[in-house]
Amino acid sequence: VYGYVEGNIAAQNLRVHEGGRIAGKLKADTAEVRGTLQGEAIVKRLIKITSTGVVEGDIRYGSISLEAGGDLSAELRNIPPEIAGDLELVVSRGQSVVVTVMDLMAIDPDHGADALTFTVTSPTGGWVAMSDAPREAVTSFKQTDIEAGRVLFVHDGSAGYRASFDVVVVDGAGAASGAAQTVKVAVLAK
Repeated sequence: VYGYVEGNIAAQNLRVHEGGRIAGKLKADTAEVRGTLQGEAIVKRLIKITSTGVVEGDIRYGSISLEAGGDLSAELRNIPPEIAGDLELVVSRGQSVVVTVMDLMAIDPDHGADALTFTVTSPTGGWVAMSDAPREAVTSFKQTDIEAGRVLFVHDGSAGYRASFDVVVVDGAGAASGAAQTVKVAVLAK
């Protein structure tokens, strides 16, 4: 942007050049501000404010870079993590299954896997456990545990063909993924 833009903008990568100005709502993967950005902005990854940049308003970001001389007058908020994966498992009755990143994972542009903690609620037909203690139900685990293949769903052996548990993920800054998501478990007869 070299001139003046007012309104709603959605872009993958946005650059506001020196003398350029945006007023309104912005949603982008990355943004480099050498001019002025005023309003509401959601930048999933990096917002870079250079020495000539001015940012004012309500900013949600993945990460932020502010050069000496840059002007930042904004309410800053961390982008909360999102839950991803197909949220579906298949287990044999009375057995356990490893929860993989294809089944469940957290995505957070500003926190690593070790800072993403899942909380488990409302398990039915079984429990979530760690592979080193499969008989002990856990109420939380980290993204790193999923990546290492340490998280299990253990079926309790009960009749029926469905089980489930709910999860929410919180990042290191305390931002949560929102309402609990249900992981559905199909139970196969042995």
